[in-house]
Amino acid sequence: MKIGVPKESAEDERRVALVPEVVRKLVGKGHEIVVEGGAGQAALVPDELYTDAGATIGDPWGAEVVVKVAAPSAEELGRIGGSTTLIGFLNPRGNPDGLQAIAATGATAFAVEAIPRISRAQAMDGLSSQSNVSGYKAALLGATESTRFYPMLMTAAGTVPPAKVLVLGIGVAGLQALATARRLGAQTTGYDVRPETAEQVESLGAKWLDLGIEAAGEGGYARELTDDEKARQQQALTDATKGFDVVITTALVPGRPAPRLVTAEAVEGMKPGSVIVDLAGETGGNCELTEPGQTVVKHNVTIVSPLNLPATMPEHASALYARNLQALLELLADDESGALAPDFEDEIVAGACVVKNGEVL
Repeated sequence: MKIGVPKESAEDERRVALVPEVVRKLVGKGHEIVVEGGAGQAALVPDELYTDAGATIGDPWGAEVVVKVAAPSAEELGRIGGSTTLIGFLNPRGNPDGLQAIAATGATAFAVEAIPRISRAQAMDGLSSQSNVSGYKAALLGATESTRFYPMLMTAAGTVPPAKVLVLGIGVAGLQALATARRLGAQTTGYDVRPETAEQVESLGAKWLDLGIEAAGEGGYARELTDDEKARQQQALTDATKGFDVVITTALVPGRPAPRLVTAEAVEGMKPGSVIVDLAGETGGNCELTEPGQTVVKHNVTIVSPLNLPATMPEHASALYARNLQALLELLADDESGALAPDFEDEIVAGACVVKNGEVL
């Protein structure tokens, strides 16, 4: 295959789709890699490292396969041909117009976030690899914005009790946030509407917050709660939230606005100096008072809603994502010739393909 790696054009996007380590492995298997000049600059990867790995610097848009991080812009769409296979974070459920625009070019597109969450696909799961980055960084943001220490400190001036950290939403980001906060010395508690995650929370040394409401859904995600369940859950959560110093929210329902878990009443009842880190800002936020992309103070509580946290750690985020793409590219290639030959009978290939030959699937 000839694989193109464009420079990302989205605002504040510092990641790059392939790193030299992965380029070297793909070139070793006979693939040709064309990297746009400066594609890795924001991730601190100079062009020379790509050429040393066997890539050429040039126009990536003429390649058979184009790999990106973010969905293509309008200008980039104009450079995609009908024979192109595009791979990236395409937000298929949240951006149907974007899929139609890709389809209009006649191309075929694979959305990384649509890869089925099954054991065989774990190496290709870019959503999980980037969520790890988000969860880690969220715990650090909580510690940075808090007016209190995370760990218990025993000093000559007396003992400082540890901060109490609550994580809402126990997916990959939530588990990483719990693990990171605990490593920093905080007392950690986790909650999710899927009861099967309780064991995962406790395996990290955290406590489980049991509100008596379950909403296990398909594919490892939560289902949407009924109105009655939402009301009971919110009141129980509101009462519980007031006792924590830092609350990190990661709850998402695919294709829908983020569920509101932290009410204005809960924020008002938290101790002054407390912090909420809302990772669901891109779909509206889990906190009622969240302002996506902003850090605001309401009722003496700091509410942080960062967008695209993985881009703030471009070196490791890019390395992890590149390995995900390597695994996916190897699946799409013929075992013998290495040519692009996606098997649409394969569950992973069929699940990830959102546009095929100009048709939205």
